[in-house]
Amino acid sequence: MDRPKTYRIETRSVHAGASDNPLGAVAPPIHLSTTFERDAGGELASDFIYSRSGNPDRTALEAAVADLEGGAECVCFASGLAAIHSLLLTLAPGDLVLAPKDAYHGTVKLAKESLARWGLRTRFTDFLVAADVEAGLAEGPALAILETPSNPTLRVTDIAAVAERCHSAGALAAVDNTWMTPILQRPLALGADIVIHATTKYFGGHSDVTGGAVVVRDGLELTPRLRFVQTETGPVPSPFDAWLLRRGMKTLPLRIRTQSDTARRLAEFLNGDPRVAETFYPGLPADPGHEVQTRQADGYGAMLSFRVDGGEDHARSVLSRVALFVRATSLGGVESLVEHRALVEGPDSKTPRDLIRVSVGLEHPDDLIADLDQALG
Repeated sequence: MDRPKTYRIETRSVHAGASDNPLGAVAPPIHLSTTFERDAGGELASDFIYSRSGNPDRTALEAAVADLEGGAECVCFASGLAAIHSLLLTLAPGDLVLAPKDAYHGTVKLAKESLARWGLRTRFTDFLVAADVEAGLAEGPALAILETPSNPTLRVTDIAAVAERCHSAGALAAVDNTWMTPILQRPLALGADIVIHATTKYFGGHSDVTGGAVVVRDGLELTPRLRFVQTETGPVPSPFDAWLLRRGMKTLPLRIRTQSDTARRLAEFLNGDPRVAETFYPGLPADPGHEVQTRQADGYGAMLSFRVDGGEDHARSVLSRVALFVRATSLGGVESLVEHRALVEGPDSKTPRDLIRVSVGLEHPDDLIADLDQALG
């Protein structure tokens, strides 16, 4: 059954990517086969040849992600970092990429330690400073990658404004939309050309599958190059991973909205607590990114961070005393996570040593607040 995109996003989250099922099973089957049979004349029974180049479960997932983001096509990968890597591999040696100064540390390592040897140039740019953006664009980049809100201090970039500047300079604009998901923020509708996801996070939603995706706007001739990288270098999700991600997407709107509401409650508590030096959450009216985030998104997300009084020792002490929060790296799952971000990023991290990053799950907000209250000491 063809389900048009005029349905609301909650409905599309449940039905997007659905395919014909001759047995009538409500839960879609998993196609674990690595290869697909030809008939006696050498013809294939379908478009599938070999699972590295295509698989029914991956095709369904790609169609669903593209639908929710409002994109023309989506190409899925085995992880979020594989998605970013593959996107960068569509460029040519010598091309320049603008990346945010507060980018995800895996992207920074990839650019500096791997792709620089291949010839890709990266300029780390503060997309909130107009002069820095113009200076970067004056160097003739092929691509700008935005992360908004940023990791881990949730700085908000004006997607529409930066995308317009990029296009005037002949550059493409890509947005990592992992933290917001298409339920809360749709970068393509704001003028971006490409959307990146670590589908490991909110799309999966249960901390049990890794994946990544690149969504391309209508009219951008990038998909063939992405497909080439996907097929020839092989960073593809397994059929079971694709099936799990598609299953997770069915509850995505309910999860991210509930988690975001709880994150706001936690941010308000932390922002008013004298034991907390600074709270980073764009849902707070006094946050520097509040106005832009309110304008360009339908919510503020389920991630926040805060700095404690007393420096790194106090931050580590808080983490040692939490009882309900799980001390682990990642985000987007049903359980709430906390981490000492600078420790995770390593010795070169520029993140303040007294900062704690929080991924808010689906626990009751009063229980989470009580846990933070006792942990702060």
